[in-house]
Amino acid sequence: MPAVELQEGGEIRFGSYRLEVLHTPGHTEGSVCLLDRESGRLYSGDTLFNGSFGRVDLPGGSAEAMVASLDRLGQLDPTLTVLPGHGPTTTIGREQAWLEWVAREGRLPT
Repeated sequence: MPAVELQEGGEIRFGSYRLEVLHTPGHTEGSVCLLDRESGRLYSGDTLFNGSFGRVDLPGGSAEAMVASLDRLGQLDPTLTVLPGHGPTTTIGREQAWLEWVAREGRLPT
């Protein structure tokens, strides 16, 4: 049971921070990323990692939904710094090649 309901297009504010909620299912049905446009940061949780993506083989996971979510993230500003839930940071631009492949092929890399 989530402590806070995060819906597409919603906004989380704390102090001077304003985070836009992007619904990015795939790892789970309710997965979200949080976009801080002002600072150029994307908090990607378990959706997008440096060179990879979150698992889709657990309950609530979906490869098809993950493909759509990764396609969506790949269309964001390439200069955005990506802060994943695990591992090193990256940028959308550094991930662009394989994200474009996912969108073009309509499937996840194996």
